[in-house]
Amino acid sequence: MAILKSMNQAPPSWDLYRSFLAVIREGSLSAAARALGLTQPTLARHVAALEEAVGGSLFVRSPRGLDPTDAALALKPQAEALDAAASALWRTASGWGAEVRGTVRVTASEVVGARILPAILAELRARHPALEVELVLSNAVDNLLQRDADVAVRMVEPDQQALVVRRVGAIALGLHAHRRYLDRHGEPRRLADLDGHSLIGFDRETPDIRALIRRAPEMALPRFALRTDSHLAQFAAIEAGFGIGICQVPLARRAPDLVRVLADAFDLPMGVWIAMHEDLRSTPRCRAVFDALAAGLTAHIG
Repeated sequence: MAILKSMNQAPPSWDLYRSFLAVIREGSLSAAARALGLTQPTLARHVAALEEAVGGSLFVRSPRGLDPTDAALALKPQAEALDAAASALWRTASGWGAEVRGTVRVTASEVVGARILPAILAELRARHPALEVELVLSNAVDNLLQRDADVAVRMVEPDQQALVVRRVGAIALGLHAHRRYLDRHGEPRRLADLDGHSLIGFDRETPDIRALIRRAPEMALPRFALRTDSHLAQFAAIEAGFGIGICQVPLARRAPDLVRVLADAFDLPMGVWIAMHEDLRSTPRCRAVFDALAAGLTAHIG
């Protein structure tokens, strides 16, 4: 693949890479055009111009739409890095000044992001109407040093340098089931009784699951009746009465029909940290979000 036809040739503009990345993500020109708010002919011109610049085809037509070539896959990581940098640049530019305004990108695990943070962020937004929040739900650990996010809520202690980190406490994890399930199947009295129940658990041993198993070896033994790596799906299955699973004790208390079982035998505290890049500590919008999350999560844990 020829990256550029000539070293003297001007590099392609960001607009071309932005359109290219949208086509990879959406799989077609029409879908990419809708995602970017552009016309399909404009998208086609952008892709053609980038192909002309790199000296090779970037997409081939297939029954699924447009499939990226090897050349496109080679460009994709750098295009994604450009996209992240452009987003971070805009968030910084839009939030300059003493007022709490502009965009802050927050990342959190699925359960925390979907079930706990919205209420905290709603109160924060009421205080600062010019603030905008991008909320990313992921159990992966985003790299704050590369500005994948501005503020992160993490369940593992950050070990990267150049971060502002605050530990807000520990959320208790416990075994829970819906009252309807327990009425049908009875309540286990000891951990060994779990063998006779429908258990909800993980599908793959991810790093956080391996850490959990080290602290609670009994969770490596059961055969799960429902396996999913989504903690949000696990919680939904508990609420639906599928069986017994692990969830946050403060979150379960909000649902009157969820019952904690084997509380004396299974009690697992999970630390909670909030982190952001140290360069953002004096940025009003990031500081406001950081402090609001710390206060809201402290209240949730308490």
